Amino acid sequence: MIMKKVFNYSPNFNPNKRKSKQIKFLVFHYTGMRKESDAINRLTNIQSEVSSHYLIKKNGDIVILVPELYIAWHAGKSSWKSFKSLNKNSIGIEISNSGHEHNYINFSKKQIQSILYLSKSLMKKYKIKSSNVLGHSDIAPFRKKDPGEKFPWQYLAKFGIGKWYSLSSKKLKEKRIKKIKIMEEKIFYKNLFKIGYPKKVLNKKKLVNAFQRRYRQDLINGKIDQECLLISKNLAK
Repeated sequence: MIMKKVFNYSPNFNPNKRKSKQIKFLVFHYTGMRKESDAINRLTNIQSEVSSHYLIKKNGDIVILVPELYIAWHAGKSSWKSFKSLNKNSIGIEISNSGHEHNYINFSKKQIQSILYLSKSLMKKYKIKSSNVLGHSDIAPFRKKDPGEKFPWQYLAKFGIGKWYSLSSKKLKEKRIKKIKIMEEKIFYKNLFKIGYPKKVLNKKKLVNAFQRRYRQDLINGKIDQECLLISKNLAK
């Protein structure tokens, strides 16, 4: 499948080139703006000091904003495992979507097709591990919600894009809203740190929300239950 690519270069990137082996992550974002044209303007406006390498439009077109070997400004203050400030080690992909503040909607089928195509291509080119395909809320859980609970993580994982757990939905539903013990709560956080989430927990509820937006998208309540614990154990293996 050939996807339509268009160029609309952003001035918002570091002038020095990086080596391809430095690229270890893919990071997904949503634009979080009502109008797609406004999002493009922001990503290409020198005064915004924000950019990404790619933008996927609602019609599935892929806009190239920053060449891959330059550092785009998309991740901000962020961390994953031993990595800090992920801009220097990642490729950022913005997806046109109004986001939580403006009537958050489902991503279009054409967008999902383009996400698949682009992700597979980049993962192969830079030897990016499936476990290193992340959302902005994974690497900045205390600041960000994107790409949000409507992002098709489970579907993408079927194609090796991003990590997912191997547990039956029936088994998980049985554990839902069942309380955990204090010791189990500690195990849950240890599992999150093992997966890659930041060890410095600034806000427990926001961290749990970020985990749920990624791995339990139909119930985001910021509360750890037996279902969350089971998912975290499976992922941390």
